[in-house]
Amino acid sequence: VQLQASGGGLVQAGGSLRLSCAASGGTFSSLAMGWFRQAPGKEREFVAAISRIGGNTYYADSVKGRFTISRDNVKNTVYLQMNSLKPEDTAVYYCAGANMFLYETSQHATAYDYWGQGTLVTVSS
Repeated sequence: VQLQASGGGLVQAGGSLRLSCAASGGTFSSLAMGWFRQAPGKEREFVAAISRIGGNTYYADSVKGRFTISRDNVKNTVYLQMNSLKPEDTAVYYCAGANMFLYETSQHATAYDYWGQGTLVTVSS
């Protein structure tokens, strides 16, 4: 499975961005999906996850209420809608896919089998 993330860019604090991650080469609906991010000088951290058919979602406390993860199993794409962005949201954002049970998700990077290349989000103050 190949994952291609896109949608990053430069935005002012308080603004919005929508990231997309398109999957190819496999059965997208068999994968739980997640978004992670890595800021300069910091470790990669969990952002959000969604189960195979979207019934379950899970968010890091730092983004809860501001970010929304969703998926379209017809378009083989997972999205991350980011609102009320803050400078501390600046990072490279990675999408990831995991072979999991139908309603399962995970916040642990080690649970994910496939990773996209990352897209840079910069939030200016």
